[in-house]
Formats: sequence, structure tokens, C-alpha cells
Amino acid sequence: MSDETRRIVLEHSAAGCELREKYFRESTDKVVDVARIMAVALARGGKMLFAGNGGSAADAQHLAAEFVNRFLLERPPLPAVALTTDTSIITAIGNDYSFDQIFEKQVLALGNRGDVLVAISTSGNSPNLVHALRAGRERGVTTVGMVGQGGGEMAPFCDHLLMVPSKQTPLIQEVQITIGHMLCRLVDYYLFEAVTELQPYLEGE
Repeated sequence: MSDETRRIVLEHSAAGCELREKYFRESTDKVVDVARIMAVALARGGKMLFAGNGGSAADAQHLAAEFVNRFLLERPPLPAVALTTDTSIITAIGNDYSFDQIFEKQVLALGNRGDVLVAISTSGNSPNLVHALRAGRERGVTTVGMVGQGGGEMAPFCDHLLMVPSKQTPLIQEVQITIGHMLCRLVDYYLFEAVTELQPYLEGE
């Protein structure tokens, strides 16, 4: 191993650790709030919708799988859908209308009041996610944005913004999947380990 390759590895690792620690030091309450909102939605019969492009599409599928299968606890499957997976739907919409509408039409078809839509983007400027968030608002879906610094064009359409304070795509993505894992862990906590903590929120509306 050369000194240069070792430097590259250690610098990236250090930058990632620093950003992760900074994010959770400053934004733990936001993560907990979103997890509680998700748990309440699931407890009331709602579902999770996830969307993203490229690497964020993979994260959307990853997180949906954690809900439907399991995270750490042995517990019942939880309803979650990755809007990135049905190639027939995506290509039909993209071909007949526009790539900008591939998530919007799915949200309009599948989203209901009480569901939660999580839109994942490093830039916050993906037009198809902006359209999806707008559609979510129309349907009464709670909208959550997992974004990089600034939030981009998605920010005004997010009821809750989980913003990683960086403009470096790989580092943002590394922190975003950690946020996703924490949401999975906390949802399980609220639904299966500490139901009494969730009860006041279920009775509050």
C-alpha cells in the first residue's frame, strides 16, 4: 500500500466520521421526531413510501426492505414501498409523459392521508422528487426530505427536512443511510419496545 492510497482512505474516513458526528450532534431531535411520526403513521394503518435517483434509489429500496422484512428486532412486517423498483411503471410514465413524473404518478396512485413519503437526494434539486413531494401534499401524505446542504428545491415541499450539512455527494450518502438505519431502529423501538411512549401521540389527534 502506497502512502498516497493510505492517505486517501484515512482522509475520507475521517471526513465521514466528522460529518456523521456533526449531523447527529445537531439533528438528533429531528431524527427522533421523524421516527415518531413514522411510527404513529404505521400504528394508524399508514405506510411508508420511499423515492430517490441513482444511489438514492438504492437507498430507497434498502430502507423499504428494512421495514418490510426486519431491521434488528424479530417483529411483524411493516408496510413500505420503494417507488424506484417497478420498471414497467417507471418506463411507461417516462415514455408516455416525462421522467419528471415517474414518482408523482405513483404517489397520486398509492399515497393516502396518513402515509409518509421519504424523498432522498443529495442535491435536493431532482425535479421528479419535487413533483412527488407536491403530489404528496395534495394527497395529505406527510413529506420528509433527506437532503444535502441547503435542501435545494425540495425544501419548501417537505414537512420535515433531514439535511446533512455537506455538498460532497459520497459523504452525504454515507450519513443518509445512517439516518435511515436510525429511523428503522427508532420506529421499531416505538412500535414494539416502548408503546407507552407512543400512546400520547396516538391519542393526541
